[in-house]
Amino acid sequence: MASLIEHDQPLNKRLTKHLLRRACFHYSKDQLNAMTGKTAAEILETLNVPKTFSWTWPNDPVTNGSGANISCANIQDGFWLNDTNWQNNSYTCRQAPKRALVAGWWWYNAIKQSTLIDKLTWFLFTTFTAAKDDGSGKSAHYFDYLNLLQFYADKSVKDLARKITFDNAMLYYLDNGDNNKNSPNENYAREFLELFTIGKGVQVADGDYTNYTEHDVVQAAKVFSGIKLKNNRDNLDSDTVKSPHYPSGIPMGYINVSKHDTGDKTFSYAFDNQTISGGNSTSTINTELDDFVDMVFDQFETAKNYVRKMYRMFVRSEWEQEVEDDIITPLAQQLKNNGYNLLEVLQTLLKSKHFFDLDDSDNTNENIGGIIKSPLQFLNELICTLDVAIPNPETPQVAQGTNQTDGKNNENYRFYLFWWNFCHNTFFTFSGMKLFSPASVAGYPADYQPPAYDKAWFNSNNIIARYNTIISFIGGTYTDGYGNGRNIIQGIQTTKNGYQYYSRIWTDFDATNFIENSISDPFDATTIVQELAELFYCEDIDATRVNYFVKFLIHDNEPNYVWYNAWEAYKTGSGSTQNDAAIFIKNRLSGQDGLLPKMINAAEYQLM
Repeated sequence: MASLIEHDQPLNKRLTKHLLRRACFHYSKDQLNAMTGKTAAEILETLNVPKTFSWTWPNDPVTNGSGANISCANIQDGFWLNDTNWQNNSYTCRQAPKRALVAGWWWYNAIKQSTLIDKLTWFLFTTFTAAKDDGSGKSAHYFDYLNLLQFYADKSVKDLARKITFDNAMLYYLDNGDNNKNSPNENYAREFLELFTIGKGVQVADGDYTNYTEHDVVQAAKVFSGIKLKNNRDNLDSDTVKSPHYPSGIPMGYINVSKHDTGDKTFSYAFDNQTISGGNSTSTINTELDDFVDMVFDQFETAKNYVRKMYRMFVRSEWEQEVEDDIITPLAQQLKNNGYNLLEVLQTLLKSKHFFDLDDSDNTNENIGGIIKSPLQFLNELICTLDVAIPNPETPQVAQGTNQTDGKNNENYRFYLFWWNFCHNTFFTFSGMKLFSPASVAGYPADYQPPAYDKAWFNSNNIIARYNTIISFIGGTYTDGYGNGRNIIQGIQTTKNGYQYYSRIWTDFDATNFIENSISDPFDATTIVQELAELFYCEDIDATRVNYFVKFLIHDNEPNYVWYNAWEAYKTGSGSTQNDAAIFIKNRLSGQDGLLPKMINAAEYQLM
């Protein structure tokens, strides 16, 4: 039987890796070493911390305008989201890169801190999806939306479902701002039931699903009628005061009483034919909304729907009836009983014997290694485990009009190039995961679409994106005029004015220094492989696999001491001897056929 009994023993490295990867976006060797030997409860207590910000406000660097954006050349809105005149003349410029910088702001903070809040914020995004580049409004609206999700990550998802109805980005995205009593728009109401809360279930008849009917969608749309956008963001919700960004509350939409359907709404047998009284004032309409949300969340299937989604993201994409009975159902009961606090339920799951594969003897349905990394998880782990140096977006901004658009000595502009050109437009695009912009309101196929689920992240198209990303970070570099070695985007060579700066990543990684600082005995090729495997992979690899990887350091027909001698020459030699050794080591470690690309590109690395 699957068991939610807490595993209260100290975790070894294998189990610690499993917990850290699933629970947060920052995973590194230092973190692994610090947490190994603690219990799951102790680790989760460490991860259950208030969200802090390494990069407090996204900033808009000076950029060159081109094409349709030529009028935006050298216009800088600075910390545009913290500007009292946020709707200034230049605000219309470059909304796509501004929304991307909002996503980059969230991402940068997520990899700089180990916290459950970030994983739960991402979970809430995949549940209450508003795609940032598909009709979600201005970048400021998307910033508000992400902060709303983050605010409720450790609170009641029921309260979030109520609040997200007024979110300006969501009002744009699912058209509820156009939902009026005389011209109803059912888009938001349909997704609220199907995706955001109770779930559709099996279709039992035309317009009739397990958990609701088409009639219920029509009635729900009437409940949601008259809620409007507030473009100037001056309607602040005092329930969502959030430091440091929202000292008076997160901006929301508002109720236009004259556009609301004031009649009573009677729902189907799925909701016991319940009638909700229509409101005719701001106060009574709010009561009507409360009654509707209460009705939906009183259904046990709503709680089960959230837990199933959580299980799919944090444990495994598919499960047997035993898990449904012994894990999903009791967690759903806990969720309903605790006022729909997801964080508490998630911690129960992550501490359980079931989560650690300690509740049965069936080795065919293992949770450890049972999920393929998403592109987001892949990128985060690659940067954190290798300690790749990325540009610092917190550096002081350059004054408007100064010539800093080449990125050479403007660190926050380097971050913009790194994030916008490489991460946002290259890696995430080609890996099949446009960040915060899934093709469907249902989210990414990996989150909901059988039979592939997370296997959708790994196919013939996006495998190439993963491999090129590895080579981009750790492969060939060049030196710019300032003496900085900078990596380039593999496979993309964009020339502008005879200069290839748009293909730069603006990251630094030295494979030799990484091995020297991370491996207990870098003189020994086998030790290097074993310790890298311990860091990179969720399961140990056998001797045959170790020997396979060692051959990328010591080629066939070479003596076993060739790596030892090269490292010795690098450490103690001088002049050309030392230089030749350094080149040899670098090629064997980080060349296209080097150890690091091969180990990271291996099947074992794709699992978490």
